[in-house]
Amino acid sequence: MAIGVISVGAHLPERIVDNREIAAWAGVTEEWVAERTGILQRRYAAAGEATSDLALPAARAALDEAGPEAGERLAALIVATCTPDHPQPSTAAIVQAGLGLPALPAFDVNAVCSGFLYALTVAKALLDGQPGQYALVVGADLFSTLMDRGDRKTVSLFGDGAGAVVLGSVPEGYGIHGATLLADGELHDYVKVEAGGTRTPLDERARAAGEHLFRMDGRAVREYAMTTLHKVVGQTLADCGARIEDVDRFVFHQANTRLLESFAAEAGIDPDKVALTAPSLGNTAAASVPLTLHHTHRDRPLERGERVLLASIGGGMTAAATLMTWY
Repeated sequence: MAIGVISVGAHLPERIVDNREIAAWAGVTEEWVAERTGILQRRYAAAGEATSDLALPAARAALDEAGPEAGERLAALIVATCTPDHPQPSTAAIVQAGLGLPALPAFDVNAVCSGFLYALTVAKALLDGQPGQYALVVGADLFSTLMDRGDRKTVSLFGDGAGAVVLGSVPEGYGIHGATLLADGELHDYVKVEAGGTRTPLDERARAAGEHLFRMDGRAVREYAMTTLHKVVGQTLADCGARIEDVDRFVFHQANTRLLESFAAEAGIDPDKVALTAPSLGNTAAASVPLTLHHTHRDRPLERGERVLLASIGGGMTAAATLMTWY
């Protein structure tokens, strides 16, 4: 048996932050935000909500859709996040407790916006050779508390949310065919939150300097994304003996609408095949790929046999792509 996606779940905070609010914070116009990013609104978690509070409903939804056997035969829980509830323990342990799961492997993966596809690849490897077992993979991030609201280049992009999938056995010919993961660590300075770890403690000096807030070299990240997306997508297709024309639907990390439009045009991808949530949700980091998969499946249900390519770029710098056939 092969390993594939059995079910998908999602959760979004209620609060909608539109470009009017962003413009007021950042000293720009609504038109500037929409023109540069193609993002019209994003969701923010309520005060006091943590990443696990977003992850839990998404995980429950995926498990409910998969059916009771998935919960009873769950072999692993992986949470992809770069905004954990605490430095320790893992957010996965907190989600495990919230779901009332028995003892099983539960851990976090941090590859920033590529985290979900990293976690998906790890989960598949854990299930290989274990027919009848399942894995729960959650992507969840809460960026709203990390935003410098005066930084127009970043505050316009990010939102909060969570998505989840259950992996399990599917017939041969379906499921995940291959994946490409990479990191270019020499570029780790492109995307960062400096304070809060062992190198830079989160003290009064760090807060005063804004080192607890998210920073990004937008131009460098865009250049990396445009080049490296071609690399991981091309490598994954080649490894699977497929061409870009063979893909029925593309689910990209939603960095921003304009970047995805440019990449699709360069790669010769039919825009109708590209699922988009960036206009309404912005960039939800590790949650972006599963949220977009959930959105496209809800709006136009995936049919058995459809080939779906998932791909992402994240801080680190990281990149990932996965090709699967829907069952």
